[in-house]
Amino acid sequence: MADPVGGVSLEDLQSLTFLLLECGARIDEINILRRQLDRLKGGGLAQMANPAKVVSLILSDVVGNPLETIASGPTTPDPTTAADALAVLKKYYLSKKTPGKIIEVLRRNSKAEQSPSLTDVQNIIVGSNLTAAQAALRQAEEEGFNPYLLRTDLQGEAREAARDLSIQLRWAWKMGDPVPRPACIVCGGETTVTVQADGRGGRNTELALAAVSELADFPGVMLVTLATDGEDGATDAAGAVVTGETWRQGDDFGMNSSEFLNRNDSYSYFNALDDLIKSGPTGTNVNDLTFLFTF
Repeated sequence: MADPVGGVSLEDLQSLTFLLLECGARIDEINILRRQLDRLKGGGLAQMANPAKVVSLILSDVVGNPLETIASGPTTPDPTTAADALAVLKKYYLSKKTPGKIIEVLRRNSKAEQSPSLTDVQNIIVGSNLTAAQAALRQAEEEGFNPYLLRTDLQGEAREAARDLSIQLRWAWKMGDPVPRPACIVCGGETTVTVQADGRGGRNTELALAAVSELADFPGVMLVTLATDGEDGATDAAGAVVTGETWRQGDDFGMNSSEFLNRNDSYSYFNALDDLIKSGPTGTNVNDLTFLFTF
């Protein structure tokens, strides 16, 4: 649902979103721009409903659950400005690539500040990454694993997160810390990918691919990472599975995981190994979950 401001077209917004995703911008940064470029966002929907009372039931797909960022905050005031939006474009060197109409609108600050008070609005978060992680922990315990919630604020480059999580996984297997084997350590959040080539994949399969070499030949471990909406990037996969055997299995197929990673081609790698997770669309998005198993 979108209602672009001042001559900005839906195609302009789609083009901008693609540019921001490709360069690795965080969702909160993307939504700074969306709030400035869409009348419904940044409290716009609540203002249109004035003077009616508004009750907003929210599924959070944003790390930390800031109300102004979830769906770009249609029922909460916008704490940012057009200058903040321009700063995001400058940070990622997108000012010259962004559709001209968007730059024009931001420079003249055409969207008025959210001056009306949204006092008759009740925002209720009914589901979040933490909700999903807690459900996963309960299921893991039922399946005989020692459950542990590591964090729900994972962000940053997917391949860097893979390195950190792989270190945690190896440590958990060797030392039984933070929980003894068999363990299911749950981590939530949402990483990003700075696209450098024309391969196919998403942030979860890229994280998994970066973990292949980190976990090579390490016994008794498994890393599973997935998007809770069942769609990782522009693919039909939710994520992928990595074990200590994955590197050798890929090598048997003549596939070098580092070469696939350099091409951002994580989907092709795991598709060849039949290690993709394909749940289909779930209809609910509460960020991503990564599971670290020790046996």
